[in-house]
Order: sequence, then structure tokens, then C-alpha cells
Amino acid sequence: MALMIIQLLIVLGALYVGSRYGSLALGAISGIGLALLVFGFGLKPGTPPTDVIYIIIAAVTCAGVMQASGGMDWLIQIAERMLRKHPDRITYYAPLCTFFLTVLVGTGHVVYTLMPIICDIALKKGIRPERPCGVASIASQVGITCSPIAAAVVAFVTISNAHGFDITIPQVLAVSIPACICGLLVASSASYHRGFDLDKDPQFQAKLKDPEQYKYIYGSTATTLDKEIPQSAKNSVFIFLGALAIIVVFAAVPSLLPSYSTINAVKGAGDLTLISGVKITAQELAKAGVVAEGFTEKGMVDLKMNLVIQIVMISAAALMIIFCKAQPKKAVAGPVWQSGMVAVVAIYGIAWMADTYFGNYMAEIQVLLEDVVKEYPWSIAFVFFLVSVLINSQGAVVVAMLPLAYSLGIPGPVLLGVLPSVYGYFFIPNYPSDIATVNFDRSGTTVIGKYLLNHSFMMPGLICVTVSTIVAYLITTIFF
Repeated sequence: MALMIIQLLIVLGALYVGSRYGSLALGAISGIGLALLVFGFGLKPGTPPTDVIYIIIAAVTCAGVMQASGGMDWLIQIAERMLRKHPDRITYYAPLCTFFLTVLVGTGHVVYTLMPIICDIALKKGIRPERPCGVASIASQVGITCSPIAAAVVAFVTISNAHGFDITIPQVLAVSIPACICGLLVASSASYHRGFDLDKDPQFQAKLKDPEQYKYIYGSTATTLDKEIPQSAKNSVFIFLGALAIIVVFAAVPSLLPSYSTINAVKGAGDLTLISGVKITAQELAKAGVVAEGFTEKGMVDLKMNLVIQIVMISAAALMIIFCKAQPKKAVAGPVWQSGMVAVVAIYGIAWMADTYFGNYMAEIQVLLEDVVKEYPWSIAFVFFLVSVLINSQGAVVVAMLPLAYSLGIPGPVLLGVLPSVYGYFFIPNYPSDIATVNFDRSGTTVIGKYLLNHSFMMPGLICVTVSTIVAYLITTIFF
């Protein structure tokens, strides 16, 4: 037990140090933890989550190419036009805009252009920018568990199917989208009268007495409405949305998937090993009247959804390059593609290290947690949340912790119900979207507090994740 605790501290230490450096460091430093577990303690290495990684690469390549073609500018422009049409409701509409942008593109890093616009609209309307900005930053990350191409959703479906919970992407979205929208609406309502109004805020009014500060706050306008969007950029959005529609249709109607011939079983030293991993001994086969020697069986299998997503996304990216004037070099240099590759490295290192640790101590962990998860299976939500505080990636949390949850005997519907709880990295405000939002708010009302945890994202984050998880759990209880 002492050795198990020491090794757990190594895992947590790697995650903590990696989170302090940020970016690629989270995955890279997890590699040090993995090396210590394997070479230092002799643990059997786990399996890196290659399927999820390939999907992320395909999805962010497609989204990055769309950004390079100008399609993202058109989406931001549409969102800005709606926000400026209803400035008095920006505390509600801004989070919905950032949420649906993330749902479409699969990453929350697409909202950086929209954040200064949200702040500008709030200032011009006399609304405290902290109110819409704080919850809008939260919404940009909440949308990850609601996107058909996000790593968290794809990983949940892939891992769940492998553990006997037959679930599709549309079924996940049918739970997560309404649940997260409910959470965002409650968080927006709680933020609607948050803090002093600008005309009654003594700190803000003191800033306005300084001419330089007044000019900085009110002297410019952030907008994309003056930008001319070419038809090629709009076409890239249509191609991207078409690709998403194809993925959702294939996931909803598996009978449309193409089938191909494969060998279902092969000879294995006199025994029979099925592709599912089940081994049938020669003695068992003999009792059934089957001769194992040289035995093979061919069958038809459907194309897997992880391959469908990769094929469709890569094909869509190619169409944008050919027909929408998208420059590949510009796509690689863009924030969407770069943030996606950072996520790949993070998931690669974190999930591999976690799989190595939990895989070697699964029996012990089951003994420790068996009574708790049997009595309160929903309590796994607290584990997901706490791990997410250390890991700035919802996809990495799902890949690292979901197999453990299934191994503990937690039913699939329960895990689907607590899926929104994999977002907890707002708790410590070191995530790029939160830091960027603070910098975009020229009024200075969106802040990271003196004591670190008293920041502008804590209240809307806790409310949104709590309400979203409760609603999702109720939905799965009723319909599953």
C-alpha cells in the first residue's frame, strides 16, 4: 500500500508541475511520471489512447483549415451581429454564442476574437463586463462535452462501447446539450446583477478620472462587422457543417455505415482467440465438436465511428484547401490547430501515465472504492472534477478516468449523467481562455483575485457545472 501511495504521489506531482508550466508541458512532464513508474518501479506500461489522438488531429486540422480560409471570421461576425442587436441581454446571449461556437468547432479556443467584442458591447451599454465575460469564458469550455467532434465526446463513446455501454454520439449530445444549456442559463441569471453597476463602482469611476484610462477604456471599438467576408470563406463553413452532419447521421443510423470482410477468429496454439479478446481453449472446442487446428471464420463488420470521423474530417479539410483558398501554412500557424496539437500531447502523456498506474493497481482500487461506488455511483463526478482541476483537458480526463470508472462497475448511464463534471479547470484560473478574458476586459472588472480562488470565473463555473451535472443525471435516470 505504501508503494501504491508513493506512485500515486508521483502521478499527481507530474500533473501539478505540468499544469504550472502549461501548454505542452502538461503532457511532456507526464512522460517523466510515466518513466518513473515504468523504469523506476517496474510497472507494466499502459496503452496510449491512439484512437482519440487520431480523431483530435483530424478534427483540429479540419477546423484549422476552416479558420485559415476565413470561415471562423464569418461565424464570429454572425455572433457579433446578434449580440449588438440585443446589447441589453448580453449576459445571456454572450455565453450562448461562445457555447455554440465551441459545439461547432470542438475547441474553446475559437472565442478569443469574440471576447473583446463582448466586453466592448457591455461597456457601451453600461453593463459591468465581468457579468457576460465571466460566464462566456466558462461557456466556451462547457461546450466541449456537447460537440460531436470534441475529444471528450468521442472518447466517451469509444470507451463506453468497448465496455459494453452501447451509446452513440447523438445520444450523448441529446443529454449533454440541454443539460449544459440549463447550467449556463442559471449561471447567467446568477451573473445578471453581479457586482456594482459601472456608474456605482467606486474603483471604475476612479479610473475614469484619469484621461489616459478613460481613453483606454472607451477610446476604441472592437468589431468584425467592417470586415468583408469572401464567398470562399462562407463555403468553408458550409463544408465544415456538412462534414458534421455526415458524422451525426452515420452515428445516428449505423446501418448506413459500409461493411467489410474480416477474420473474426484465428488459430492460437491449439486454442481459439476471438478479436474481442475472449480465448476459447482447445478442450472447450473439442467438447463442442469443433476442431481448433487451422480454424478461421470470416465475417462482416461495420466501419467504426472513430474511423468515420477521421475520414470525413480529413476529406473536408482537403475540400476547403482545394475550393476555398485555404492556405495550409496559415492553418498550421493558427490558434485552433496549435491548441489542438497541445491537446494531443497532453492527452498522450496524461492518459498513458494514468493508464499505467490504474492498470497495475486496478484490483486494489476496486477493493478501496467498491462500497462507495455501489452505494453512491454518482460520486464519481467528484473524482472527475478534482482530476480536471489538475488536468486542463476534458478529453484527457475522460480518457484517463473513464476506464477506471467502468472497471469499478459504475453503469454507463450514470457516467453519461455525470459527464459535465469533467470540466473543473476553471477552479484555478490558469487556463488560456480565462487569462485572455481578464486581459480583454478594459474596465478591469473581470479579475483574478488576490487570493487566487476569488476570481471572476469561480461562481459561474461552479453553478454551471453543478446544475449541468444534476440535469444530465436526471435525464439519464429518466430515459436510460
